[in-house]
Amino acid sequence: MKTPTLQMGNEMLQAEELLSLLHRYQLLPQVLRAKVIDEALAGFSCTAAEKKAAITQFCQDYQLTSVEEQQAWLLTHHLTETMMQELAIRPVLIQKFQRAMWGNKLEAYFLQRKADLDQVVYSLIRTPDEGLAQELYFRIVEGEQSFASIAQQYSQGAEAATGGVLGPVPLSQPHPAIRKILSVSQPNQIWEPRVISQWYVIIRLEKLLPAQLDEAMQQYLLNELFETWIQQEIQTRLKSASCCLEYLVA
Repeated sequence: MKTPTLQMGNEMLQAEELLSLLHRYQLLPQVLRAKVIDEALAGFSCTAAEKKAAITQFCQDYQLTSVEEQQAWLLTHHLTETMMQELAIRPVLIQKFQRAMWGNKLEAYFLQRKADLDQVVYSLIRTPDEGLAQELYFRIVEGEQSFASIAQQYSQGAEAATGGVLGPVPLSQPHPAIRKILSVSQPNQIWEPRVISQWYVIIRLEKLLPAQLDEAMQQYLLNELFETWIQQEIQTRLKSASCCLEYLVA
């Protein structure tokens, strides 16, 4: 049986040599990713309307507003018009695959991930001086000075530049002790100074932004599940490819 070869300039590469090069230059994961996605999308198709809309969107994204611009783009990227159309409809096919795979699991996955998806806006003042922290706290609660002006003047972190305001950030992002305080706070509630990681901190909840399973969130979660699945598939195939490569070079 004839060994498959690929001509690269004046050199003819056999399959095992090409595999070795892909592995050496860390290109194999990219090739496997494309292969995994191609196989996943094989059973899906677009309607004529979906295809037309996808091509229109593709041309808008790449600013291909005329036939001449499209032809120039194809020449630059060494693609045919058919290849361009395949690229255009690929995101639509991926969405169809995602829905088929995980559409009925989204609500449960959303509830599982919700603690990491809820966002919060809060204000923070930090100082290593306990006495100063107490004084600043009372200035704020008694209305002598605003939280923002005190943060700008006294806080010893990056938050000083924003008047103490941080966020919106995922509720899971702040220090666990701060997260615990924020999770039981009401908007505009200010907490007395407490020690967190060698700082005396004053915390005020500005806004809690609970995650909603709207269309944007659904797509975000589908993309997340899709990416996790792809990485698992790639790792499985990389192990097989590595075994094959070891055998070939042995």
